Amino acid sequence: MKLPRRQFLHLAAGAAALPAASSMASAQSYPSRPITIVVPFPAGGPTDTLARILAEHMRTSLGQPVIIENVSGAGGSIGVGRVARAAPDGYTVSIGHWGTHVLNGAGYQLQYDIVKDFEPVSLLADTPQWIVARKTFPANNLNEFIEWLKQNPGKATGGRVGHGGQVAGIYFQNKTGISFPFVPYRGAAPMNQDLLVGQIDFAFGLAAIAFAHVRNGNLKAYAVMAKTRWAAAPDIPTIDEAGVPGLYASYWHGLWVPKGTPKEPITRLNSTVQDALADATVRQRFADQGFDIPPREQQTPAALAAQQKAEIEKWWPILKAANVKGE
Repeated sequence: MKLPRRQFLHLAAGAAALPAASSMASAQSYPSRPITIVVPFPAGGPTDTLARILAEHMRTSLGQPVIIENVSGAGGSIGVGRVARAAPDGYTVSIGHWGTHVLNGAGYQLQYDIVKDFEPVSLLADTPQWIVARKTFPANNLNEFIEWLKQNPGKATGGRVGHGGQVAGIYFQNKTGISFPFVPYRGAAPMNQDLLVGQIDFAFGLAAIAFAHVRNGNLKAYAVMAKTRWAAAPDIPTIDEAGVPGLYASYWHGLWVPKGTPKEPITRLNSTVQDALADATVRQRFADQGFDIPPREQQTPAALAAQQKAEIEKWWPILKAANVKGE
């Protein structure tokens, strides 16, 4: 049967609009079921805490449960690998940081590629590393600390947790020409305990984790390894101010999804995260944990990709030159 020209054109226009309508429906339907954020470390640590604060706000915005799944081991590579192998549908998300999505790529033999197997979602937060010492250590500032180490080679021991503390310590050695032995720890709590009782002399670690001990006078903090002073401890000088310019190392956190995840879920997740990071309660809770939130223009997928790329270019040569391997 031959259709009238007007009716034919109307049907043709409707058919042409179907792909666009289908795409819109797909975008509007995400998410239609619970989302899982895989934390590659045990419950209770700083990464886990950030994930739970974020998930609480995301549940309300997305209208779906946001489940935290702790999959720890091998410096976070087991949990990150779990996300790399997940379906690329926006329902499995990786929260990670400088260690898991930069350092592990050079220090471990991974079954995934930290760049090629993921799509960036958003940069979340940042906390610097700093150099701390037992309260009885005979140096009151970083210059005195460096001079003491030079005059007493082999007499002091530094603690570190994972690749982050080790690479920061190696970077410090390269910058100052000082050599000292490291004592590796599986967690910050036992390292801080040994530091407090004098079993080790100093440490490189997350500023947020040792902050309480510095605040109550049981540890000394010589410098924050950042370009600007840390908001939680504005009296502690930056590494530039302390005399070793350019020695920057921080645990920035981000969100990733598996490679091949459609644009619509990534866009929705990013907008949800940006809304959460703009919320006054979330910002205060992040600050209470010692984390700084980046400006909104740095919370984009492109900004996270650029951050990761720059950090790989900076840190991989240092790790490989020092032959740092996963433990």
